[in-house]
Amino acid sequence: MIRSLPSSIDLLPFAMGNIIGSSPAKLYAPETWSRCYTEGDTVIHNFEIADFSLIDGMGAGSWVTSSTFSAGGCDWDIMFYPDGLKKNEAGCAHADTPAAFLRLRRGQPGVEVMTKYTLSIWGKDGQVVEQPSLRHTFTSMVASWGYEGFVPKSKLRALKDDCFTIRCVFTVLKERHIEDVSAFIVPIPPSNFHQDFGNMLKDGEGTDVTFVVGDQSFQAHRAVLAARTPFFRAELFGPMKENNMQRINIDDVEPFVFKALLHFIYTDALPDNRDVRKNTTLQHLMVAADRYGLDRLAAMCEGELCRGIDVQTVATTLTLAKQHCRERLKDVCIDFMSSRDVFGDVKKTDGFKHLVTSCPEVMSEILQENLPLPEVVRTNPRRTPGWLKRQQRSSQVRRAVLVSACVLVPAAVVSCRVYMRRR
Repeated sequence: MIRSLPSSIDLLPFAMGNIIGSSPAKLYAPETWSRCYTEGDTVIHNFEIADFSLIDGMGAGSWVTSSTFSAGGCDWDIMFYPDGLKKNEAGCAHADTPAAFLRLRRGQPGVEVMTKYTLSIWGKDGQVVEQPSLRHTFTSMVASWGYEGFVPKSKLRALKDDCFTIRCVFTVLKERHIEDVSAFIVPIPPSNFHQDFGNMLKDGEGTDVTFVVGDQSFQAHRAVLAARTPFFRAELFGPMKENNMQRINIDDVEPFVFKALLHFIYTDALPDNRDVRKNTTLQHLMVAADRYGLDRLAAMCEGELCRGIDVQTVATTLTLAKQHCRERLKDVCIDFMSSRDVFGDVKKTDGFKHLVTSCPEVMSEILQENLPLPEVVRTNPRRTPGWLKRQQRSSQVRRAVLVSACVLVPAAVVSCRVYMRRR
């Protein structure tokens, strides 16, 4: 019986972008390019204000102007209002605050001029008062645009020698161009790096170490193994290495698991083999990945196990998840087993018996979800709120006793065995 997993499993980050047998070469697609660029005419104009105190107080709405300068085929100047645009009236936010504007003096009739510019204050002592840049489209109807509240008058009065410069950095934006630049792009073939390394492992050319696993032998390259995993780096090149070591016996891994392990080391992907998708194979491969320091492979196996949980293997998978600190896999297994329609079948498996003896503390989380209230609590028509509360408390006590039994009984059995051996 196979139960569908919770929707949260769809959000698992494991093996994202790398499924069984995938490689970057399969993600290659033809590319085309285009480019957008905008022409612009940029000028900088400096408008010096000497003896500011002489124009300070000339009255709101009165201004002085810079000389005319050209940009983008148009003539421009800077308008400076020492006492602001308007008198100090209620509701006027920038009354009596100096203002500065960029003005279009001469342009082409009916033509809009797109601009980007900044007006800032430069003092003789090196002090700079920056303003945010502005974007504006000038027309003959709206010929000036700028900062109504430019710089507080107190800052201008404090500048050295009663003098400062209004610096205008000004760009007239011209037409935008879109062009196809695919003809300038050199087509780059997809990467075959992983395929080349896989062929190197398959062909056996240049191998310099042999692993004996059970009744099978596997040839490999020391440099590749050392580069991919710290375990083999220490084994083959560390201070404890044996001189001229060409054959290494591997006793704790099955041959088919070690073969898949080598394939991942060379190609960074799992083999294109349906047998690898089996939960039992993935369990062994995850354990081997942890042992040899292949964190990415362990995470890929964990993700595949999360998506392939079934009744026959969930208990064994939960045991491994607990032993190898795979919290996400452990949570998924517990969620699966907590379903009342599968828990009964799971308890009949040999894996569940092993789970009870090897990881009894995990049983508390499962039993809390699966122990139902007594039948009398659900069917008694005379139950009152107080009576129901007492029955629920009694049920909680029974659950706690069962959970404790799952923890203490296996421990007692182990203690008895040790005692008998000593006698």
